[in-house]
Amino acid sequence: MELKEAFGATLRQARLRKGLTQEHFSLVSSRTNVSLLERGGTSPTLIKLEELCSVLGVHPVSLVTACYMRKENITDLNAFLAQVQKDLKAIDT
Repeated sequence: MELKEAFGATLRQARLRKGLTQEHFSLVSSRTNVSLLERGGTSPTLIKLEELCSVLGVHPVSLVTACYMRKENITDLNAFLAQVQKDLKAIDT
């Protein structure tokens, strides 16, 4: 699965699990743009990601984590987070 498709599927899943429609994002994005994102037609900027996540009520890192888990077919959350923690320690100054 490509990254844009994984992000779109993750965004859609999060939106539906929160009981939201695409119209709920109208203050931060048009319904057309949310639809395009969910279909994997485009990817958001970091600012747009933050705005979308504010509507969802989740941290942007959570949505991105779920996206990469979907893209890479990762099922072990703890192992994935351990790798992220190791990576962060390696790049933290």
